[in-house]
Amino acid sequence: MAILQTLYDELLGFAGLSPLLDMYHKNDYSPLATPHGIFAAISPVIPFLLLIEIGRAVTYKRFRIEDYRMPFFVFVANRFISRFISIAAVAFCIGLFEKYAILPTRFTWYWFIYGYIVWEFAHFIYHYLGHKVRLFWCLHATHHAPQTMNLSVTYMHFFMEAPYADVIRTSICILAGVNPPLLFLIMAIDGTWGAFIHVGENIMKDGRMGFMRRIILTPSHHRVHHARNPLYMDTNFCNLLNIWDKVFKTYQDEQPGEKIEYGITRPVNTRSFVDMYFGEFACLFKDIAKAPGLKNKFLYLWMPPGWSHTGEHKTAAVVKRATQYGSSTTG
Repeated sequence: MAILQTLYDELLGFAGLSPLLDMYHKNDYSPLATPHGIFAAISPVIPFLLLIEIGRAVTYKRFRIEDYRMPFFVFVANRFISRFISIAAVAFCIGLFEKYAILPTRFTWYWFIYGYIVWEFAHFIYHYLGHKVRLFWCLHATHHAPQTMNLSVTYMHFFMEAPYADVIRTSICILAGVNPPLLFLIMAIDGTWGAFIHVGENIMKDGRMGFMRRIILTPSHHRVHHARNPLYMDTNFCNLLNIWDKVFKTYQDEQPGEKIEYGITRPVNTRSFVDMYFGEFACLFKDIAKAPGLKNKFLYLWMPPGWSHTGEHKTAAVVKRATQYGSSTTG
């Protein structure tokens, strides 16, 4: 019975229903007036959309179990490995940096706008480093390993990526003066939108969202971000507001003539949990082992993915330049 209760609790946790059921049983809905309560109210949205996505795929005979198997395994593994690490990281950063905030903020609409712009900048920093620093890419690559796009991909993360992300994002926001209640509300909105933009074509064939793509990052933009096409590599690092991608020139629209190829550039065994979860770490350790001297071994940790001590670099920037040069000489 204990096993069945655990499975039941995990199912409710995955669906995001536990907080709502707890309010119902206690007949106390006052938490809905708090950022945590708001998050509890909207958290079931993504699991519900995921079920719709799977249902439509089954209906139109497009469902493939391999598209959902690995994200499910990763979700289960992460639930047992790291359920409290990220929460602890956020609490630690708030306690450490709140007294050093550069200005005080309050729970008002104008500070919310300020806070969201700061949060998006912090998210850009974390996400950019996740693509440009080899060690951090090892944490982030699991999320990019799937070769399809659907809502289950939002659960496809290495267990240490969330704490790494939250340390950077929380520290920047708290130092910039975003107070914790405001930060938690922004986290709730951002987390929900960040999950939604992984929506697959079974629900949203064209993810551009019309005129909205000029203001925010849409599912189309995030599909571009997950692509391994040279044109699309290392673009669209923001989550909702596209302001910082435009400022730092990493913004990229989906091009009609450039079909998205999902995944990462190395061959991946998509049926292997070990390869999709630890594969990039294995590649990193092999490069470090064969690198001559401590300096080169150290550089493999901090240089971009694709950097080589031999000078034969295959970083995203090099691949992009080579592709653009090849297009210009053959066009």
